[in-house]
Amino acid sequence: MRTRYGGHSRAKKGRGRVVLVGSQAEDGDCTERDADPTRVGIALAGGDGCIAQARRHAADFLTRLRDEHGLGVSEHTVGTTQLVVSELVTNALKYAPGPVRMELRITGAQVEIAVSDTNPSTPAAHAADPGRVGWHGLEIVRAVTQDLDIQRRTGGKRIAARIALTHLPGTDTAERDVP
Repeated sequence: MRTRYGGHSRAKKGRGRVVLVGSQAEDGDCTERDADPTRVGIALAGGDGCIAQARRHAADFLTRLRDEHGLGVSEHTVGTTQLVVSELVTNALKYAPGPVRMELRITGAQVEIAVSDTNPSTPAAHAADPGRVGWHGLEIVRAVTQDLDIQRRTGGKRIAARIALTHLPGTDTAERDVP
């Protein structure tokens, strides 16, 4: 089963265990540093601080691409990426019985955040309910991303969200959408 959400939404809207996926970084932070600087990945086994570590990993990845490789990454994109990472990783760690893998990569003018877990159940948006507490993660992710792709896979699922690298301040428009 594959669910795909595309386009902009109309609405506006420790100590975790991290398993090394690639070669260990020189500073020993257990983040993957591949020969390709535009992609990284980590496996998260849960525990205290794991979600915060995933957010830091995402921010460090984008900041490094901006500062060391001259890629145009806005601060808005860094913050939005951290929000999406937090939502996707939190849900994966909460509902999947096994390890969670997070991958970040640059695809054209977007950053893709992909989270894979071992639970084959796909998330679904809930009907609007102002009294509901929680269960807003998918709504939030759909609102702040340009594209959301949910795929069932053997042994689980993969959710990939894409966010524009640049953002025009004071607007809800990514720079690439401006004529």
